[in-house]
Amino acid sequence: MSYLLVHEDREYLRAPGDELQTDLGVLEIPEDVEPGDVIETHLGTPFVVRRLRGPDLFNHFERTGAPMLPRDVGLVVGHTGIAAGDRVLDAGTGTGVLAAYLGRMHADVVSYEIDGEFADVARENMRLAGVDDRVDVRTGDLTARLDEVVEEGPFDAITLDTGDAPAVVRRAPALLADGGHVAVYSPFVEHSREAVEAAREAGLVDIDTFETIQREMDFGERGSRPSTAGVGHTGYLTFARRER
Repeated sequence: MSYLLVHEDREYLRAPGDELQTDLGVLEIPEDVEPGDVIETHLGTPFVVRRLRGPDLFNHFERTGAPMLPRDVGLVVGHTGIAAGDRVLDAGTGTGVLAAYLGRMHADVVSYEIDGEFADVARENMRLAGVDDRVDVRTGDLTARLDEVVEEGPFDAITLDTGDAPAVVRRAPALLADGGHVAVYSPFVEHSREAVEAAREAGLVDIDTFETIQREMDFGERGSRPSTAGVGHTGYLTFARRER
C-alpha cells in the first residue's frame, strides 16, 4: 500500500521502500512507515505521511490520457453494484483509475490495454494503489481474445472504455453471470447509440444511457452561482444487464 507524502502544498504518492527526489532533498520511505508519521529528507525537510484515499488515485497516478473522473467511477459502481468479491472484466485500462478503484473495493479485475506502454504505466499505478494482487493488467485487444476470455468467466460486471465496445457488448451474455451488468463509457453520443443497439441485439435488459454532467458552485459576496470555469460534461455512460 502506498501513502501520500505531504509538505505544505506538495503531495507525492510513493510506496514503502521507494525513494523520492525533490528540490527539498532526498526522502527514503521506510518499509514500516505508517499514516501520521513524519519523515525528513536528507536536508531536514519534514513530510507528513497520509493514508491513500480514492480521489488521490485521480490526482497522483501517472497519466497516459484523460483518466475517468471520480464522479463517473461513482456512477459505474452505483449502477452496476460492483462489490467485494466480484469478478470484473475491464477494457481500455488507460491510466487505470477505474480498475484501481474497483481493486480497492476488493473486486478482482482483469483489465485489457491495447497499448503496451500504457499497460506498463497502469501496472505501476496498480502497484502504487496497492491492488496489483487484485488487478491483472493485460496487454492486448480484448475483442481479439473474447473466445478465450469467455472460458475464464463468468464475470459479475464488464466495464468498457474503448471505441470497439459494442463488439464486446454483443458477447456480454456469454461473458456475464446471471444478473451481471455491463457499463460502457463513451466520449461521443454516436458511440453510445452503437452500444445501446449492441445491447438490444444481445438481448440485454435494463438498458439506460446517461450524460455525465457536474458543475462546481461559486460562493461570493454578490451571491452564489454555478462556476463558469471548466467543462461540466465528460461523456456518456450506458448500462445494461444480463437477465437472470
